[in-house]
Amino acid sequence: MVIQYGISGTTAKGIAASVEQGVAEGGLAPEEALPPVRRLADELGVSPGTVATAYKELRRRGIVVTRGRGGTVVAPVPAVASRRPARVPEGLRDLADGHPDPALLPGLVPPSRLSPGVRSHRSAPRLVRLEEAVRDWLRPDGVPVEHVTFAHGALDLIGRLLSVELRPGDAVAMEDPGYHHLLDLVPALGLRIVPVAVDDEGIRPEALRSALRAGVRAVVYSPRAQNPYGGCVSAARRDALAEVLRKEPEVLVIEDDHASSVTDVPLHSLTGAGLARWVHVRTVSKFLGTDLRWAAAACDPTTLARHDGLLLLTSGWVSHLLQETVLALMTDEDTRALVARARAAYTLRRETLAGELAGYGIVSHGASGMNLWVPVRDESAVVNGLRSHGWWVASGARFRLSAGPGVRISVSGLEPVDAVRLASDFAAVLGESEATYGG
Repeated sequence: MVIQYGISGTTAKGIAASVEQGVAEGGLAPEEALPPVRRLADELGVSPGTVATAYKELRRRGIVVTRGRGGTVVAPVPAVASRRPARVPEGLRDLADGHPDPALLPGLVPPSRLSPGVRSHRSAPRLVRLEEAVRDWLRPDGVPVEHVTFAHGALDLIGRLLSVELRPGDAVAMEDPGYHHLLDLVPALGLRIVPVAVDDEGIRPEALRSALRAGVRAVVYSPRAQNPYGGCVSAARRDALAEVLRKEPEVLVIEDDHASSVTDVPLHSLTGAGLARWVHVRTVSKFLGTDLRWAAAACDPTTLARHDGLLLLTSGWVSHLLQETVLALMTDEDTRALVARARAAYTLRRETLAGELAGYGIVSHGASGMNLWVPVRDESAVVNGLRSHGWWVASGARFRLSAGPGVRISVSGLEPVDAVRLASDFAAVLGESEATYGG
């Protein structure tokens, strides 16, 4: 393969930086082959050892992988900002961002009683009243609440746990298709992703079993409102997954319930299923505001100690001002009523679009949450076709590893009357771009 991007550098560090820049800017695509060591060394006028050292550093950081006789290629999911979404073209209706409807979020008012002066919160990092509110929030869903902690959002907590629990090169089981920021985070930590297939009931037991046989040391999954597929774990699926996981007591199970309060299906959590290592994570960004970078977690005592120990050495604690704001909103009756309206609105919008698409024979997946996943044969043709009709949807390439192609449609701001038009336009695009639509 002819490499269009010109790799430069006279040192191992410089060569590695040049390759990383090419990957980040799109000059080197996922799975694209890099020049053989000796050939690149000749082109750059350096020793083969210098190029080999650069490639070794790139492998360590998850930017490239070695394929034996296939040589060195850019990783399928390189640990740089390769999944950053494209900017929405002017004049298009954005159905790709995945954010909640601003009209269904409460106003954010900082607490009137500010933190009293300069003092260390390390001895008491969590507000006791917010801890109790979190326990009241989790307990009705069957999540054990003896040990709880806070973080600066779900990704912050998951990244901290993976960094303290695992070592570079360790494997993590991830949903496929899955949340694109998590798919970027794991290789950025120097870890390997083992994709686990999902369906309308969440991760598949046989796929999880295969991942465990491959030696994964952690599993990250969503029990409901799975992004982007929309799956929700049933009681039967929860029991099947628990049976598989109980045989691997050292594996850490991270349950990301990111859209909890605006999800219209019950939680069937693995946390009370007799697992040794587990954590249940919840955030409020989907229903209280995207600027509230706060997460609560319940976990086993070992996980609590490891997370809080590393937190103590870094940021120390989550801002008490932020905690006060979250507490005020979580306990406000008007906010609770608004959250209930949001939950009903998102359900109606999702089900309306799914029904309209089904009327044209178009299969979609979205048993819960704010998104629909629509399998297609040619993602680019569908994305560009919908663009010509004024819609901007997310290409599935951002979310998948080995799963089949599709597009994700965020329905949070899509009123039912708009869903009718979108479904009609979607059908027209499929008719133009695909001779036969196979789903």
